[in-house]
Amino acid sequence: MTVAARWFNPLGFVRARFRQWWQTRLPLSDTTTLTQRNVYILPTRPGFMLAATLMVLLVASINYQLNLGYLLTFLLAGSAVVGMHVCHATLRGLTMNLIAPEAHFMGAGATFGITLVNDRRSVRHGIGLAVLDETHEDHWAWTVVPAQGSSTVQVAFLPQRRGLQRLPALTAETRFPLGTFRVWTVWRPAAEVLVYPAPEPFAPPLPPGEPRAGGAAAARSQPTGEFDGVRGYRRGDPLKLVVWKKAAKAMASGTDELVSRDSQQAQRYELWLDFAQTGHLDTEAKLSRLCAWVLQADKLGLDYGLRLPGTEIKPGTGEAHRRRCLEALALC
Repeated sequence: MTVAARWFNPLGFVRARFRQWWQTRLPLSDTTTLTQRNVYILPTRPGFMLAATLMVLLVASINYQLNLGYLLTFLLAGSAVVGMHVCHATLRGLTMNLIAPEAHFMGAGATFGITLVNDRRSVRHGIGLAVLDETHEDHWAWTVVPAQGSSTVQVAFLPQRRGLQRLPALTAETRFPLGTFRVWTVWRPAAEVLVYPAPEPFAPPLPPGEPRAGGAAAARSQPTGEFDGVRGYRRGDPLKLVVWKKAAKAMASGTDELVSRDSQQAQRYELWLDFAQTGHLDTEAKLSRLCAWVLQADKLGLDYGLRLPGTEIKPGTGEAHRRRCLEALALC
């Protein structure tokens, strides 16, 4: 928030500072049980309107000595009191467990699950969960927790930066059954989520292969400008050398051409994705390009290595190698 915005909206600034101070005092935990200590209740706007209506009915009944007016007034007031008790009991005693989130790419919504456990013999209706953001534009996910059962809710948020970061604070609330009271709680998970750099949308081709130590003295330029490491299928090639991902793409396009890994070329050259070869870009743009190259090389089934300032990952392939490279890019 800018200084001018703070000057014109001092109430919002004070409220944001109070919320930040209050959230820092909440404990960090991936499991929480809601009790009277961490469940809060306040009337809603319809609740205040109902209270004003009851005051008008009560004053009119006193002035005009209306027995039916007294009956209606106290009947509505009793219903509101019972609704307040039911609303508070809907959250009280509920246990919330966080499901560990998986790594996500920058710019994409990070989704994680929350399991609500109900030990009570009655159903809990109308429970909503959302990320407690500073703009108050919460996107709610609503659920009903069965009696002595559990329910899982998916909550999403948009990470603002790459790297390892803590999950944002969450809020759960209900207005069941009458909507005259709002019962809510605030929960700060202790788990962290790893955010990969966003892949460059239209990344250039993969860099050419480098000669292995003790191999050719200089790398030959490939005709396509890429390090493919593949050639056309020849009769007698082992099936383990067939690049099935490229074969599936060829079949999808209406052709039946197969390609195999060129073992001789793979012995002479190796593919390195180097931070210094990404061009004259800023750091985030370079990491974004390297991320796109990692995904492209993994999709082609190539052996590739990664060079970053202070980090070098030897060439490899597979899901574990791809995850290791992406983690290195996220934490660079």
